[in-house]
Amino acid sequence: MSADERQRPSPEALLESARNAARGQLRIFLGAAPGVGKTCAMLKAAHRKRSEGVDVVIGIVETHGRRDTLALIEGLELQPRRDIPYRGRMLQEMDLDGLLCRRPQLALVDELAHSNAEGARHPKRHQDVAELLAAGIDVWSTLNVQHIESLNDVVTRITRVRVRETVPDQVFDTADEVEIVDLTPQELIERLNDGKVYAEAQAQAALKNWFKPGNLTALRELALRRTAERVDDQMRAYMRSHAIRGPWAAGERLMVCINESPAAAEVVRRTKRIADRLDSPWFALFVETTRTRSLGEKAQTRIADNLRLAESLGAETLSLPGTRHIADDLLGWARNNNITQIIVGKTTRPWWFAWRHGSVVTELLRDAGGIDLHILAEDPSAVPSSDDGDGSPAARPRRPAGREVSAYLNTGLMVAAATLVARGLDALVSVPNISLIYLAAVLWSATRYGLGASIFASIASTLAYNFFFIEPRYTFTVADPSQVLALIFFCAAAVLTSTLTARERQHAETAHDQARTTAELLAFSRKLAGIRKLDTLMAVTAAQIASMLEVDALLLLPDAGGRRPADDDGQFAGRNRAR
Repeated sequence: MSADERQRPSPEALLESARNAARGQLRIFLGAAPGVGKTCAMLKAAHRKRSEGVDVVIGIVETHGRRDTLALIEGLELQPRRDIPYRGRMLQEMDLDGLLCRRPQLALVDELAHSNAEGARHPKRHQDVAELLAAGIDVWSTLNVQHIESLNDVVTRITRVRVRETVPDQVFDTADEVEIVDLTPQELIERLNDGKVYAEAQAQAALKNWFKPGNLTALRELALRRTAERVDDQMRAYMRSHAIRGPWAAGERLMVCINESPAAAEVVRRTKRIADRLDSPWFALFVETTRTRSLGEKAQTRIADNLRLAESLGAETLSLPGTRHIADDLLGWARNNNITQIIVGKTTRPWWFAWRHGSVVTELLRDAGGIDLHILAEDPSAVPSSDDGDGSPAARPRRPAGREVSAYLNTGLMVAAATLVARGLDALVSVPNISLIYLAAVLWSATRYGLGASIFASIASTLAYNFFFIEPRYTFTVADPSQVLALIFFCAAAVLTSTLTARERQHAETAHDQARTTAELLAFSRKLAGIRKLDTLMAVTAAQIASMLEVDALLLLPDAGGRRPADDDGQFAGRNRAR
């Protein structure tokens, strides 16, 4: 990644800013429980805005008979509520149309998770707020942490009470500002005892159920954590939109690099322990390159196992398509996601592997910048043997022997053909750079057969050029010292050209495979969208698995009683098979 690319603002962030330019701003006052003072905090802030000349209107505020809240309403313009008939009685809801016609600069809309009465334009109050925001009106609202949809089950386990009114996480995550209104459990219990939250009888019942000190402490932590996550998202969005090169270490965020090494599992576990000590989120990242395609089956299985292990330990796992420069891909993703610490295992590999593929650890050390780097040494006893499938040459899938021989034979024939063409041209005209004809054979073999055949073509071309065109001819002796240097440079150029061409061929094959996989998954999703019967679903799924993995696929289902009885051929009933 170039310096200009790193300094360029994220296009997605700029588009998001452009979409929000004409939209109103949403500010949420978040609390851990009823009674912490969210509405009072919102009204006090509204009075300050009004004193600054901002046009403030109360769309709706639920006072619940609290004297403090009633006192704070005085002095602020109040939009009359709308009467909605419901089962023989009149219910009052916020007058959305009246508020849109009044069009204040700032509207106060209490209790964001509220469900509107039947007959209102929207079933939920947060949808009313969305319409106000779309009209360019700023909105302030209140919300308790138990009303956030993704936390609903967590709150139920803590309090043993299921909250029915919830707000989608997207509403909370798109808020422009979140202000936590915090109160210690003891202070909140004192407010309950003083009758500042509920009436006396209702307060005593609440103290025995929802408002236990342990419940309030857990809910308080949930609110603080969820607010911290939202603030972290806002910070990373700001960094992307302003092309700020991270990290900003406002909070620790860890990333562990996954590879095919058996020691990677231990690196994942140690990262989990570090993340627990720092109480920070962590990510497990695997970068898929052209070399990944040449790994053995055991190595690829090990990569999948390591990712599953990280996910089971609480990490967010990702597999990214990358380039040959894995370190650049890792650091680019880390900076875009404000990663502060990278954990990587130092694998034990032969010297020629680092010479050919480069050292990710060395490149990370050189370019990490402000990101802390943890290098964990690999236990040599954990390194697999050459036939263990770890990606070593002995473990890589090879072409069938016939195809391998054919590749080298055809390459030799191509070099011979280039020699005949060069000899013919040399006899007819004087060609100063006749060695360039051999580069055509090298490029052809690299494009068609890959690196091994192209290196063979480079060496064969060098020998043929020396034998037929360098004096004394028809020997491998070089009489002129200057020709030795020319021969060396020709060989180096041929090898470099073949390597680069073979690498581009690998990139093209990888891109083709990824495009084919994406197309197959898209076609599969379209098939699933139109399926209504279980038998058809089973058949289509089995066929897709068989096609993508190139194996026989067998799907097993239990019978109506939940058992799996065997049929005559020893397989379980309820099966679908495809090749």
